[in-house]
Amino acid sequence: MKIRQAGMEQLDEIMGIYGIAQKFMAENGNPGQWGTNYPSRERIQTDIEKGQCYVAEDEDGIQGVFVFFIGTEPNYEIIEQGDWIRKDRPYGVLHRIASAGRKKGVASFCIQWCLEKSPNMRGDTHEKNHVMQHVLEKNGLIRCGIIHVEDGTARIAYQTEKGEREEQ
Repeated sequence: MKIRQAGMEQLDEIMGIYGIAQKFMAENGNPGQWGTNYPSRERIQTDIEKGQCYVAEDEDGIQGVFVFFIGTEPNYEIIEQGDWIRKDRPYGVLHRIASAGRKKGVASFCIQWCLEKSPNMRGDTHEKNHVMQHVLEKNGLIRCGIIHVEDGTARIAYQTEKGEREEQ
């Protein structure tokens, strides 16, 4: 498998993968995180235009999709019930990761690629998304606290970096 930036010509296939992920979440006790309309086509178009949307693909086509960038995430400015690790360092951000569901290990492959780009990485997921919590923790991310996304709902915040937590 290899990872590359997504192109607009892949938008329909990417949206199909997000549809598979929405169905998977609903069938596994998490119908509310993405519902049936997140992420929107317009949001993914913007991610592609910004050069932040990536696909994991092999000879059988796109196996996974995710957003990754190095910079600041406004939703991460306030964290409750904990704190970030190494707040003074730049960090990578992982969002909207989804698998086509045809192959095992796609999410871990994508996360490991992100960690190669930025060993200090942050991400978040819904409290009912136990599958994603497991994948994040399996790949070395640590629960740091609770953040809130644009619509005000809570998410479990994760971060990884070599080093210890800052003193609070």
